[in-house]
Amino acid sequence: MYMNESLFTEFLHNREILWTGINFAKAKFTKEGFNFTQEVMQHYFHDWNMLILNDQKKYDIRMSFRKPVMQYDLATVTKINRGVRLSSLLTNRIDLKDLLTEDKIREYIARISAPADQAFALTLLVESFDSVAKVASIWVVVYRTSSGEVALCEQFLKTPSGFGTRNYWGRTFYNLLFDIKSYAFLRWENMAQKNKPGNEEE
Repeated sequence: MYMNESLFTEFLHNREILWTGINFAKAKFTKEGFNFTQEVMQHYFHDWNMLILNDQKKYDIRMSFRKPVMQYDLATVTKINRGVRLSSLLTNRIDLKDLLTEDKIREYIARISAPADQAFALTLLVESFDSVAKVASIWVVVYRTSSGEVALCEQFLKTPSGFGTRNYWGRTFYNLLFDIKSYAFLRWENMAQKNKPGNEEE
């Protein structure tokens, strides 16, 4: 994972978070399990994003990220997702070693425009949905809206479950937010606190 401790500490002190959506621009899906047309795939991108907006008690970003206020603006991610083509999305086999890195994510986020009404934004950058291995790789990315500078990015591997493509893979986002609420956010807080100036061990 990557953390800019000073920037993440600033994020911790902010009461609001901007939810910009689930980004599939860099994703790879196995052909097995996703034998869909371009139009159907676009519907799934939309539906997975709507899961969080339509059921905010279940997919509770505010609780997971300890923020009393969540704003949302999915315009940029929606436009990005509409540009994803099956030819770049689908593959026979997924090897995570060949996909995203922290440096690649930071370079990519720096190029994305985001509304600057809030200081910090959150996006989930999907790396892969692997129907063969039955696992989703999703990067959590928190960044400053004005500059695109990343405060935090970390990869999570989550197992899907349920019935139907939307709910089966949608479960991975629920599991991710639950795990952030349960333990990951506290770990991030402790890391930022430990690395604050003056807190170094003798």
